[in-house]
Amino acid sequence: MPILSLNESDIYYKSDDFNKNETVVFSNSLGCDISMWDENIETLKNHFNVLRLDTRGHGKSSIKQDEVSIKELAEDVIVLLNYLKLEKVIFCGLSMGGLIGQYLGIHFPDRLSKIILSNTAAKIGTVEGWNNRIFQVKNHGLSSILEGTAERWLTEENRAKYPAKVNQILEIFASNSLRGYTACCAAVRDADFREDLMKIDVPTLIISGTKDSVTTVEDGNFMKNKIPFAKHVSLIAAHLSNKELPEEFSKNIIHFSVQ
Repeated sequence: MPILSLNESDIYYKSDDFNKNETVVFSNSLGCDISMWDENIETLKNHFNVLRLDTRGHGKSSIKQDEVSIKELAEDVIVLLNYLKLEKVIFCGLSMGGLIGQYLGIHFPDRLSKIILSNTAAKIGTVEGWNNRIFQVKNHGLSSILEGTAERWLTEENRAKYPAKVNQILEIFASNSLRGYTACCAAVRDADFREDLMKIDVPTLIISGTKDSVTTVEDGNFMKNKIPFAKHVSLIAAHLSNKELPEEFSKNIIHFSVQ
């Protein structure tokens, strides 16, 4: 099992070499793991190598802290790129992964050829909202927010059409480390890049979901207007747009990244 051992975590990753010139790195949403990208690989493998990692405290990546920052999670990505001797990559992050992408674009632009920021915002939610969620799951467990999570992540139509997919996603969510989930809730709570987006000089694709109540099209427009070289597309999807529309999502990455 490919594991990179760091001081505060063991990072699990999966590297698929399809003998292409460029590599896309995928960073998962809060409560998900690298399997969230499975349906995107088939379309992307004709154009890119693919590297996926479980964010600290998610999937098979461990965590030793009660709180973590987006800065630390982004630096995990850089350490992994150095370890794998990847000088420059395309980075795609969804939700929390999109916050990581923003940090990388601001502080490590020389390591990125393109950035895809999906279903994310420069500031996600409120401090009070995140503290309430941390309190909820610490006292009642991750299973106590499963129904609300499903409603935020997938449209009603998609949930009705693909119940097996919904169950799989929620099983992964419920099996997460409680410590890892709440630590990363703190990372999302504390992240605010609204005043720093103009520092991103890497070509950036922003993907929003028209039915995403968590990170809205308006959030995407805000980022588009702040990032100098940004394009914004909207998909008819909720928060996990890559799961609802895997082929369309992947094709947007290809059209944006392949010149």
